Amino acid sequence: MNVYDWDKTIVPFDSTVRFYFYCLQNNKRILKFLPYQIKGWILYLFKKIDKTTMKSYFYKFLPAVDEINLAVEDFWNKNIIYVNKWYKEQQKEDDIVISASPYFLIKPACDRLNIRTLLASQVDPYSGKVTSPNCSSQQKVKVFEEAGYDIAEVDEFYSDSYNDRYMAKLAKKAFLVKGSELKKWDKF
Repeated sequence: MNVYDWDKTIVPFDSTVRFYFYCLQNNKRILKFLPYQIKGWILYLFKKIDKTTMKSYFYKFLPAVDEINLAVEDFWNKNIIYVNKWYKEQQKEDDIVISASPYFLIKPACDRLNIRTLLASQVDPYSGKVTSPNCSSQQKVKVFEEAGYDIAEVDEFYSDSYNDRYMAKLAKKAFLVKGSELKKWDKF
């Protein structure tokens, strides 16, 4: 099986950030959460909180998004065309996506691409509450194994981020994605 990160790997952008700006463009009311979000970023920057907690500050805007499920669908109507060509050319039935982005945001895109397995951070789309640890770094390995998968069965792993070195190190082959280019991931 092949395992892929999502953001800046299968798609060439950060889905969460892009979705935020999509929501902002359609609903200026979410600006009222900006001071709270900035506070979260500052606390994270100064290592007062972890990334999961910082994301709980960030996602506070979600309750202000009208018809969140429709917003996510419309977002992917406009953005699914950006899926990297190299992914479409090598896609297999047993591909797994593992992402720090929220499940509710990535799932509709995976459905459109016929990707059956998605492991991702859990965020309640109606409250913005983060309900699982951020699915990044070493947590990806833990989430993968807790979902019942054997890391030894990962033929290839793809990611844009050195934070994913833990998954890359355990795969038979790993590739670092930079834009639309793939490089063999040699250094861990």
